[in-house]
Parts: sequence; C-alpha cells; structure tokens
Amino acid sequence: MLKYADLVEQHSDKISHLESISMGQPIWLAKAIVGMQVASWRYYAGFTDKIPGETYPENGDGFFKMVNYEPLGVCAGISAWNGTQFSVARKIAPAVAVGNTYIFKSSEKSPLGVLYLGKLFKEAGFPPGVVNLLSGSGRVGALLASHMDIAHITFTGSAAAGRQVQIAAAKSNLKHVVLELGGKSPALIFNDANLDNAVAHNSRGFLLNSGQICMAGSRILVQSGIAPKFIEALKAAFIKLNDLLADPALDSTYLGPLADKAQFERVMSYLEGAKKDGIEVLTGGGRKGDRGRFVEPTILMDPDVTAKVYTEEIFGPVVVIKTFETEKEAIEMANNTSYGLGATVYTNDITRALRVTAELEAGTVTVNSFHRLVPETPFGGKKQSGYGREGGFEGIKLFLEAKTVQINMTMPED
Repeated sequence: MLKYADLVEQHSDKISHLESISMGQPIWLAKAIVGMQVASWRYYAGFTDKIPGETYPENGDGFFKMVNYEPLGVCAGISAWNGTQFSVARKIAPAVAVGNTYIFKSSEKSPLGVLYLGKLFKEAGFPPGVVNLLSGSGRVGALLASHMDIAHITFTGSAAAGRQVQIAAAKSNLKHVVLELGGKSPALIFNDANLDNAVAHNSRGFLLNSGQICMAGSRILVQSGIAPKFIEALKAAFIKLNDLLADPALDSTYLGPLADKAQFERVMSYLEGAKKDGIEVLTGGGRKGDRGRFVEPTILMDPDVTAKVYTEEIFGPVVVIKTFETEKEAIEMANNTSYGLGATVYTNDITRALRVTAELEAGTVTVNSFHRLVPETPFGGKKQSGYGREGGFEGIKLFLEAKTVQINMTMPED
C-alpha cells in the first residue's frame, strides 16, 4: 500500500492531467485531489497489522469468549465523477488493508485517471484480483449492486441512484450498503463572524470545482445585522472569481467548465427556472462566452423556501442567500431540508459554535471554514444524504464482520 502511494505521488502530473481532460477540473485542483489519495493510502496502510480481537474470561458462566474481526470478502464501490481520485482511496484502501478484495467502478464521465491506476497497482505488487477497476454507465453499477457474490457495496452519487443500489442489494443477497448521496448544505453567518473569512470561504471555498461538490454550502443563511456588508462583499468576490473561469489546463485558472453537456444543461435549467419565478439574480446567472460549458458564478437572492433552487441540489456554481434574525431561526432554516450531509457555522463565539453545531442535522459541521476532507475523520450524511461513513477508523469498520467464539470450559474430564 505504501509503495502504491509512492507511485501515485510520482505519477501525479499524469493522473491529474487525465482527470482534468475527463471532466474539466482545473489542473491545480486535480493535483490536490491526487494528493488526498496519497495521504489516505498512507493512513490506511497503518491499519494492516493493528486490527485487534477481544477476549472475555470465564466469569462464572463456564465459557471463555472471543470476538474476532474478519474481512467480508469481495467488496465493490461505485464512485461519482467529481472527485474520483479521492474516492479510490476512501473506498479501496480500508477494504484491502483488512483483507478484502475490491471492485471499483468509476463514472463514465471521469474514467481516464482511474484506469491509469491499474498499472500502478500492478507495479506496487498487488496480487491479481485484489484490486479490480471498471468504468461504465449505471448499467455496470447495477450489475455490481445485484451480484450475489459481492458482500458489500458503497455508492457515491445522487439520491435517486442510491435508492436503486439499495433496492438491488436487498433483492439479491442483502449485501452491506453504504450510501453517500447529495446535499443542500447550509452556511450560517452570524453577526459576530469575521467578515473577510466568511466571504473567502463562501466564495473561493464554495466555488471549488465550479460548485460540483456534494457538500458545497449552497444555502447561505446570514444574520440581518451583517447581511448588507456580507452580501456586498460576496458579490464582489464572485465577480472577481468570474475572471478566473477559464481553460482548466492553465495554472492560472481557478474555475473550470462543468463536467459535460448534461450537467451544463441541468444547471442552466435551474437558472432559467429561477428567472421565470422572479428570483433576483444578484450576479452571474448565465453562460460565460459562447464556447465550452462555462457557467458564471451566480448568487440568487431570497428565493421562497419551496423554490427548486432552494430545496434541490443544483451541483453547479449557484448559491442562494436568505437572512435570519435569531439563532433559533437560523437552526430551523438550516435543518429545513431533506438532506443532511454538511453544514458550516461562522461566528467568533465558541459557546455559540458548540451550541449550534450540536443542533444541526448534518454528518459534518465545520466552524469558520469550508469543509476539509482528511484521512483521519469519517464522512457521510444524515437523512436523505445517505448512511454509513467513509474515512477514519469508521472506514475500516465498514469492511469487517465480528465473529463470536465461545468455548465451554466446564466439559467433564475423560
């Protein structure tokens, strides 16, 4: 595992280039995500000889008890297209670290970087059949979800597709299922927040990968006292970042195009619908240029809470802003969603930060920053954002099954 991580690091430029040309990811971001893969493999390599069992002595019941943690067998994972190189590590590394074999399916929208990894797994010394790499449409994923010899499957993608994976798993062999689905994550900006910090993380942070991130803070809820200054500054930041929307192969590019025609048309349909509904477009709101699939960083003001742009995951560079008066109102607004993947809180009051994070219905809550994905901590959602966790020791536990062994210590002597 460590040798493989070293090889990925050595081939980072090539892998990043393949990811960039597959789905338009800016080259700097593609390199950063490859680096995240390397870090995760090194983290999970440390678990290969550290999975303990448990023993319980005979305590009057006549039995010595043991609990062994065993691998599941053949496991599979289906990845989304927006962060494939990180998904490779999150899904495969913990599984093989504890003795499973793995089948990984990348999206048909971003297959090139993953397929390149095949020769690196081989060069690193993984035996044939331990790691298997596939690509293809949803049909390929459906075959994995329904396969009778696969013991476990993790899926990252839309809620609709996740439901189909769950159904297929239930109808086949009741395989273990972990789902990491969509989000409509809130960002809560309180009056005492550091204005510059809040603006930076809700502009440059939100617009990473042109908003094509499942945990992007696409619902900004800002307290009325700071709202005028925050909104003005955020608008200026979005306009400035629009100038950095360009060819993803250039080092100077911060934002690239959307992944493909289907994603471009999806985002544009949300923008057209918002305009028809009379929602104010503070900045952006359209296509940039007449070539490529570039969408301007967009801010929509005060949509109705039933509007599609407020309730549905757009998966593009589109954020909505609403204001609130009290902490209680902010929490209620934040939790008023079918999703529960992430949330962010901006405040200089640590007591408030702890109080609010405890009330937010989300798998990950970050204070005074955009979300960070690190190997040590688990990641996953609540409600219709899925269940189960990838990352950290929770990611190891996904791929182990407890076996209880009880030995009768009171057998009569021969």
